[in-house]
Amino acid sequence: MREIISIHIGQAGIQVGNSCWELYCLEHGIQPDGLMPSDTSVGVAKDAFNTFFSETGSGKHVPRALFVDLEPTVIDEAIYDICKRSLDIERPTYTNLNRLISQVISSLTTSLRFDGAINVDITEFQTNLVPYPRIHFMLSSYAPIISAEKAFHEQHSVPEITNSVFEPSSVMAKCDPRHGKYMACCLMYRGDVVPKDVNSAVHSIKTKRTVQFVDWCPTGFKCGINYQPPTVVPGGDLAKVRRAVCMISNNTAVAEVFSRIDRKFDLMYAKRAFVHWYVGEGMEEGEFSEAREDLAALEKDYEEVGAEGEDDEDEGDEY
Repeated sequence: MREIISIHIGQAGIQVGNSCWELYCLEHGIQPDGLMPSDTSVGVAKDAFNTFFSETGSGKHVPRALFVDLEPTVIDEAIYDICKRSLDIERPTYTNLNRLISQVISSLTTSLRFDGAINVDITEFQTNLVPYPRIHFMLSSYAPIISAEKAFHEQHSVPEITNSVFEPSSVMAKCDPRHGKYMACCLMYRGDVVPKDVNSAVHSIKTKRTVQFVDWCPTGFKCGINYQPPTVVPGGDLAKVRRAVCMISNNTAVAEVFSRIDRKFDLMYAKRAFVHWYVGEGMEEGEFSEAREDLAALEKDYEEVGAEGEDDEDEGDEY
């Protein structure tokens, strides 16, 4: 059995981590005091969830987690608690957003913590999703995202939730995957899902004109199924559903994010806004230019991998 340590750094990392461990504890039935009433094997680390929890001799389950920040406030909140677009929320709070993000992270780690039908190990993501070292910036999407008030009106079949994660509104980055091409997709289903329905849904996606793959990787799908249904935080905004899917994908459209960062950087750097703070801490102005050039090169890298194969096809047509 492996032992995985989660490291949460900085205010955002710690607050997202707090939401993740809150969800993990609910998923495994671990109480705020660390006890797990359903676990009868005290001190024996034989269950899959022990990859993320360390069990003491007294039967308490301690998260294998490290929280790091220079400012103690958010860490104190995590200690005092320790595991403590579609939701019809007019002004979402960071708690709303972090709980949604934690569902994605939970889906990524479900295969490590529960037994499943077709487990996708977290170590497989890099192998399946990263064709070149620099092309490693992933998009994540999750479905269904639905408020508790609407839960009783919709069934959310496997085809429906599969189609949903390919929609721009489900993507957790400000870019439109329809503007780019996919290199690979990793679909992680959980709950009431059978392989036959997954195969049918994926086949249907491959026929959609709006979902385009690069020419050199036409069938880049990796699927995992875990029978553990999604868990929701009591009193939270997300509805309890029978099945869900999380998709991690490599799509050239992520370059839109870099382009937007470049544009905002250029506007600020033209006025040397905030530069004095960095120079005062030991940076040199030349480092800003180098970083800007590197990000521009990254945009170009994504443009090139999206175009690979097209030139060859054009040359073939001429002959």
